Amino acid sequence: MNGAVGSDRRIAHHAASRGAPDTGHLPQRPRVVVVGAGIAGLTAATALAERGVEVEVLEREAHLGGRVGGWHERLDDGTGIAMNRGFHAFFRQYYNLRRLLRRTDPDLQRLTAVDDYPLIDGEGRRDTFRGIPNTPPWNALVFALRSPTFRLQDLVRIDVRAAAPLATVSVPEIYDRLDDVDAQTFLQRIRFPEAANHLAFEVFSRSFFAPPAGMSAAELATMFHIYFLGSAEGLLFDVATGNFDTTLWEPLGRYLAGHGARIRTSTAVTGVELGGTRTFRVHDGTGGSIDADGLVLALDVAGLRALVDASPDLGDPGWRSRVDRLRSAPPFLVQRLWLDRPVAADRPAFLGTGGLRPLDNVSVLDRYEEEARAWTRRTGGSVVELHAYAATGDAVGGAHSPDDVRAQVLARLHAIYPETAAARVVEERTLWRQDCPLFGVGDFARRPTVRTPHERLMLAGDGIRIDLPVALMERAATTGWHAANSLLAQWGVAGHDLYTVPTQGRSPVLRRLAALERHPA
Repeated sequence: MNGAVGSDRRIAHHAASRGAPDTGHLPQRPRVVVVGAGIAGLTAATALAERGVEVEVLEREAHLGGRVGGWHERLDDGTGIAMNRGFHAFFRQYYNLRRLLRRTDPDLQRLTAVDDYPLIDGEGRRDTFRGIPNTPPWNALVFALRSPTFRLQDLVRIDVRAAAPLATVSVPEIYDRLDDVDAQTFLQRIRFPEAANHLAFEVFSRSFFAPPAGMSAAELATMFHIYFLGSAEGLLFDVATGNFDTTLWEPLGRYLAGHGARIRTSTAVTGVELGGTRTFRVHDGTGGSIDADGLVLALDVAGLRALVDASPDLGDPGWRSRVDRLRSAPPFLVQRLWLDRPVAADRPAFLGTGGLRPLDNVSVLDRYEEEARAWTRRTGGSVVELHAYAATGDAVGGAHSPDDVRAQVLARLHAIYPETAAARVVEERTLWRQDCPLFGVGDFARRPTVRTPHERLMLAGDGIRIDLPVALMERAATTGWHAANSLLAQWGVAGHDLYTVPTQGRSPVLRRLAALERHPA
């Protein structure tokens, strides 16, 4: 079974509840409303519709995919262009997300491998993931030995006992140990080399849309487990071969329709009350309502808080307080540029940066995205995308506005890819958003879980707590499967199995070191 999911022989299999194959045995077919058509909502809808549940998905945007959505616009010359909110890495250990994508793409042919994602810092030092072994701990060891940011004296200075939690992650226990410490303090405590912070940790921590000083050390340790020492899937990843709408979500929308699900875009939910002809009555912005036996709220932080605030029937005071205390990460910027000339041929598809704030990464879209490649074939130019995470205040050198950040990331691009300084910008699109969850210090214990005080109300999304080693897009997909499973079990219907990287560190030696750190002799 695991071989069909991934290549790691130690994939953790989390079996779902057994039961009837579908809802055909029930006197009435259950109806579930899923609010939000991002990864979490589409996953929950798929899991339910496949088991014969009547599903209705309500999405406030005009497109599917949420923060991984895509749409099309037109340049000033009338040329159609593909747009989305920026680069996303589909790691091989995203088992539950990839199982969703296989519903319409069994061999994942609409993803393509990135053969490397080099990292550079402000001193010009460069790290690479090409040729690194897949198996822990050799992957991290070879990376460290090859890296110009690790010196022998730095490695010797690391407090191995204090650093042991990085290699012995167990969820949720790691949060009991480290969630009250910020990632930056933890790295200082273990005497991790400052130069290596930029490349080995900051690049990844900022992928959670927060600087290390604002991020939980437990989240950092879990990230290290998922991508380095907990998985043998390797450190490289896949990217979508085309814009997310046409490549990923429109095919899934058709798949859901084939299973009887109804998807309504451009339809915001304004409130939920208990009762009606079933369990819940869901009101939408058109003035209509729908009664449902079950409800999955798969919204971003602000959307969930607003909907719960507008729905006084939902939950108890403690649960409502946990929802209200969810926080969004600082804003981020995505700048996409259509240039009149190509970037140098040796530029990678993706480049991560550390210590070059506010710039966090550069993507050359025509290296892998079909729509961008078609534009460059026609014009001889290139399509380049810049990202700045946690893009305000001291985190980005004092920049406070989108225009400030935009100017700074563009200057960084010209410095690291000098050929772009002379290029004419044919067209530009800039997105400034603040809708990603913050994984701050102490947040884990008070974060709402998939299950809620109402047995038929579930939450899903990358900001929702689930006690498994998953993150980012994979956390969204996993909570979606889990939300559906929790409803299906109530109707005696079989759920969908889940898979993760191993739930604890792989090395017995390092686990013993961690035990000594917790209980010194």
